[in-house]
Amino acid sequence: MSLFRREWTEEGLDENLGTLLRTGVLISAVVVLGGGILYLIHSGSVLPDYRVFHGEPADLRSVPGILKDALSLRPAGLIQLGLLLLIATPVTRVAFSVLAFAQQRDQTYVIVTLIVFTLLIYSLVGGGL
Repeated sequence: MSLFRREWTEEGLDENLGTLLRTGVLISAVVVLGGGILYLIHSGSVLPDYRVFHGEPADLRSVPGILKDALSLRPAGLIQLGLLLLIATPVTRVAFSVLAFAQQRDQTYVIVTLIVFTLLIYSLVGGGL
């Protein structure tokens, strides 16, 4: 049984997009939960000092650093990876929509969705006007 339907009808597209979103959210939740459990195991008894602000370490401020930490099963890296996956889920949905509308030969929706996709990517990579 396939995860996605092969039909590109409007109903099939809605079903595929729903499956994509549910799957993305579920995977990100499992990754965050795993990182949270590891965090509690390793640091659950440590009391935080809220008098001084401590930002994220440098390795958790970039995608390669997050991936490296997550692959090393560091709790903070896993939590950050889960959040990245959660952010990537709707972006993937928009990219999937472009492909689906192209398959349906609906040029108006392809153009509109490509504009939305371009704006999403532009905002995620730090572009500011």
